[in-house]
Amino acid sequence: MPTITFTANLRRHVACPTAQVAGTTVAQCLAAYFALHPAVRSYVLDDQGGVRRHVVVFVGSDQLRDPSKQTDAVGPATEITVMQALSGG
Repeated sequence: MPTITFTANLRRHVACPTAQVAGTTVAQCLAAYFALHPAVRSYVLDDQGGVRRHVVVFVGSDQLRDPSKQTDAVGPATEITVMQALSGG
């Protein structure tokens, strides 16, 4: 089963433990995770269901290609990492 992990900077704001979830796309995996931990959803997704601008999702070592719909495919051994994006100038 795919694994979802969150970096420490997000764990400071909301309880988001690492978990194995079912799914064949990032969207399915996130939905399964949010079913277990509903408070995390608003930190990761916006009101339209897209990944928030200040959040970055990696599928393995690759950045999520479709943040608005999260259609990237995942396999049983895939690690999905959710982190806060750096901003500034």
